[in-house]
Amino acid sequence: MTYASVRDIEARTKRKFSGDSAVLVSALLRDAAVMIDAYRKGAPAGAKHLVSCRMVIRAVGDEEPSMFPIGASQGSMGAGGYTQSWTLGSGGATGELYLGKADKILLGGGNSIGARSPLEDMTHD
Repeated sequence: MTYASVRDIEARTKRKFSGDSAVLVSALLRDAAVMIDAYRKGAPAGAKHLVSCRMVIRAVGDEEPSMFPIGASQGSMGAGGYTQSWTLGSGGATGELYLGKADKILLGGGNSIGARSPLEDMTHD
């Protein structure tokens, strides 16, 4: 089960996926659906669709392959000394599926801080 299609990803990235790349995008969409359901199964369908697209686009990139890693927030290159370094953003490794902060908010979660004790159910007012 998926919440988006390869065509949805193509429309958002202006790329055409065929053969092995279409198989990869399909597999990533299935993985994204599992992660979304594990986080918030009851989220609205539209939110699941949008978050699926966002997750997969982060993993495959939104443009044709470039010399910069997907998710790089900083980078440098050199020439004579053969220097190259990159700082990756909050997604972890390049190509990793993850739920970002905005994705969690879209799905109805977020940065709620708090705790609840099961003993609270035992008190009767």
